[in-house]
Amino acid sequence: MTTADIARAALARSRRGPRLWFAAGALVLVAVAVSLGMRVNPWADSGFAEHRMPSRTDIPVSIAVTRDGVVWFTIELSDTIGRFKDGRIEKVPKGRENLEPLGLAAGVDGSAWYTDSQLRAISQVSGDGSIRSYDLATPVARLGRLAVAPDGAVWFAEPTAASVTRLKDGVFTRYAVAPRAGAGEGSAGPFGVAVDAQGNVWATLPQENTLVRIAPNGEIAAFEPPTRQSSPGDVAVDSRGAVWVLQQAANKVARFAGGRFEEFPIPTPNAGLMALTVAPDGSAWFTELRGHKLGRVRGGAIKEFALPRADARPVGIAADRAGNVWYADLTGWIGMLRADRATAD
Repeated sequence: MTTADIARAALARSRRGPRLWFAAGALVLVAVAVSLGMRVNPWADSGFAEHRMPSRTDIPVSIAVTRDGVVWFTIELSDTIGRFKDGRIEKVPKGRENLEPLGLAAGVDGSAWYTDSQLRAISQVSGDGSIRSYDLATPVARLGRLAVAPDGAVWFAEPTAASVTRLKDGVFTRYAVAPRAGAGEGSAGPFGVAVDAQGNVWATLPQENTLVRIAPNGEIAAFEPPTRQSSPGDVAVDSRGAVWVLQQAANKVARFAGGRFEEFPIPTPNAGLMALTVAPDGSAWFTELRGHKLGRVRGGAIKEFALPRADARPVGIAADRAGNVWYADLTGWIGMLRADRATAD
């Protein structure tokens, strides 16, 4: 089951209506149903602070934080990209409506890079709001996650081309990682992408239960998690080079290091694992769409943090340099868990 499938199934149960890969129509109804208010912190001592989106129909999806602390996020079914800066939410016009805006990462220069399936492009938004797009030159584009390498190259999952693709100096280079090039929805294409400090690119193939490594010289290696049909989704790399993977169908988080996997079951059954990030202290964080929680793996132990609202649907997650953990909530909120609470036992 893919990330999109989890979102669709979880929200369909509430009878709010179907949508495409990310169940966007249902999410609009969820967002409209949420009570109004620009900011709220119902658990004053919990360490959570939440910020309501300006419009009741805004659906934040992916989230990333730049080195200078600016929080960027994509918005489903919107012609803008979001930014949280100086204590307020801003919406930067991008010229065309988003659809399934799953790929987002902070650039090395304070900008943000994002996938744009509707435009069939990879785009960069700068701090001044200017946007530059790079055309994929394909008739159809279905895009997964995106990551920025230490050298500034942008890597992204391109399921419609069955490849993990690099954008560097305006040039696209595709690395085939799945057997059915050009396959559409339901293909064995990649989803998650991360880059380590040595320039190795890590990607997941949910349908094939595979973690892939693309070495700097282009050599590709594949690794299979112990749990069969675990549907590996999002992926992240910590400062020691360990690779963390969400196993969506198995309801587990896996750590791959030294050539072996270690798997950690999530305490909440059927939690709806959606996104993954690594904090400065090396702990891995993830979102639980159905569990209405954030989760943390540290020292081999999992701790879950219930969100302030019972109807929360956390999807995107990112950690800033201070250790604060940010998340995007489909019901129309951008939230943060303070570093002191995030690092507490």
